[in-house]
Amino acid sequence: MEILSLLIPVSLGLGGVGLAAFVWALRFRQFEDPKGDAERILGNAWDDRPRPD
Repeated sequence: MEILSLLIPVSLGLGGVGLAAFVWALRFRQFEDPKGDAERILGNAWDDRPRPD
């Protein structure tokens, strides 16, 4: 039973870290173009050899 006094705050802290990471991703527009990735992976343009700059 004593272990719960340690595990509950640790689990709440990890949940808070996950929530903070999700909010950060929303603020920096990480989910802006979900349809573009889906279409890009199905395209015929293979990127085995990237173009030199």
